[in-house]
Amino acid sequence: MTLGHIFLSEVVGTALLILLGGGVVANVVLAKTKGFNGGWLLINFGWGFAVFVGVLAAYISGAHLNPAVTVGLIAAGNENFVEGIPVDFASTFTYFGGEMVGAFIGAVLVFVTYKQHFDASDDPAAKLAVFSTGPAIRGYAWNVITEIVGTFVLVFAVVSFGRQGETAGLAALGALPVALVVVAIGISLGGPTGYAINPARDLAPRIAHAILPIRGKGSSDWSYAWVPVVGPLIGGALAGWASLALLPVL
Repeated sequence: MTLGHIFLSEVVGTALLILLGGGVVANVVLAKTKGFNGGWLLINFGWGFAVFVGVLAAYISGAHLNPAVTVGLIAAGNENFVEGIPVDFASTFTYFGGEMVGAFIGAVLVFVTYKQHFDASDDPAAKLAVFSTGPAIRGYAWNVITEIVGTFVLVFAVVSFGRQGETAGLAALGALPVALVVVAIGISLGGPTGYAINPARDLAPRIAHAILPIRGKGSSDWSYAWVPVVGPLIGGALAGWASLALLPVL
């Protein structure tokens, strides 16, 4: 196992996560799709299944797919991410890099897949929603708190399941359990901000939105972009630290 394997695993897994997760949003919000107006629950389950596929694809790296998960595992005191990959500066930023590159690739693939529907849609906000999250009510402090809480739930679950095995990451839960955790977060906690709970999931696709030649796309809302980065990183770290006190070390 090398850092190259880790990077490629995280790229592939995160690309699939964003392709399917962004894809379900596109299917629901863009004009003239088969799934137009499919609703919030379709998006919730679509993201859950997206995580399922991403975890399956990225099993060799532990399937972090999310910098907040990586940070949470560090805060929880893990010595290795997976067997042969110690927790250090190089491995941490290999995970971050793979997650960001994969998320960008996934976002571009969503655009390619739905190109005609982006062209047929007149709502710039809907087009941005395919790529990144936004608040239902804009209030930065409360939006950050919402992202902290949602990410805490995700990462605490990841760490708690990880105590039962050697793998550190979403793959520690198994693909189906982590998918159900993500669905639960979306249904219960996703309403205020759209539950980014993942800095790479929001930031890299937002960059793609800014770069891609999307007809009538409007602003990428950079004034909000820090919220789904800072909130999840704090939530992930808090979950890791909390696990030291609240979870038995097996």
